[in-house]
Amino acid sequence: MSAAVETPMGLDVEALEVFLGKELGGLHGPLRADLLHGGRSNLTYRVTDGELDWVVRRPPLGGLTPSAHDMGREYRVVEALQRSDVPVARTVALCEDTKVMGVPFSVVEYVPGRVIRKQSQLHGLSLDQIVRCGKALIDALAQLHQVPYRSVGLLGFGRPEGYVSRQVQRWRSQWEAVSTRTLPDLDRLHERLAATVPAEGDTAIVHGDHRIDNAILDPADPARIRALVDWEMSTLGDPLADLGLHLAYRDSAFDPVLGGSAASTSHKLPSVDELADHYALVTGQDLSRLGFYLGLGYFKIAVIAEGIHARHQQGLTVGDGFETVGLAVPRLVAGGLRALNGRESR
Repeated sequence: MSAAVETPMGLDVEALEVFLGKELGGLHGPLRADLLHGGRSNLTYRVTDGELDWVVRRPPLGGLTPSAHDMGREYRVVEALQRSDVPVARTVALCEDTKVMGVPFSVVEYVPGRVIRKQSQLHGLSLDQIVRCGKALIDALAQLHQVPYRSVGLLGFGRPEGYVSRQVQRWRSQWEAVSTRTLPDLDRLHERLAATVPAEGDTAIVHGDHRIDNAILDPADPARIRALVDWEMSTLGDPLADLGLHLAYRDSAFDPVLGGSAASTSHKLPSVDELADHYALVTGQDLSRLGFYLGLGYFKIAVIAEGIHARHQQGLTVGDGFETVGLAVPRLVAGGLRALNGRESR
């Protein structure tokens, strides 16, 4: 084994080299690894043996919301979707034995392509490309929601009955676990959501974090999605919760979570109403209660942002750009209240 093996924070490259060598029947050379995206969700690394490339995912350092970082669930849904038309990376291995690297981790094939995180990247495209990309993301979400989850082996992957009510309570509980401050408006948002939960609707595979920077795009045509990634919050539930979250990411209140100028908040992308109309067109879904699902999306993002902020305060984040995340939380809560007020008054 090479003595010069690089070791990014959070990844035991030597242990991974032994594991992959056994899983794949050998490697072409010593592993090299680079952090692709760290700290905001599961840590993500690009790993190569000089000829082949993989992506390794592990939970964040000091994860304070462990149910949101279940490696086995993430791997299971991506593996199941190999049997569908939803674009995902090819699965390679799941290791849930913490003796190997201290934490569970998953390995999938590396998918080359373009990941657009910042508005500066997005605005390098033509307006036509940006609009088609925005609609393609909605098409991919609709395609996911139409996958027959039983036939791809995901029966029992979640508990769809009572899903929305549990989401409201779950993210309240997560807030109590990670909060660094008191926010009365968050209490009000939770109370409003808990009091207005819609009747049970359709059941589908939900991604749980669908946005532009969780998609790998074709460099030649950004309206072609090569893979959807970051499935750690996927489950079975109400597809409109997925839509509401995706639309909430359009708000500039989300900018500080990605260190400013998030691609999803660009004014050049189709508006919330345009995206909602496109989803309704391709799925036939009734969006009369969309205000609730938008409010729930804001609530979820606010709690996730507070968890990131808490980890940063404890020195447990990897990478940079975390200083501003805490600023997003009250703005996101305010956005959730506006969504409920604005949509309910229509």
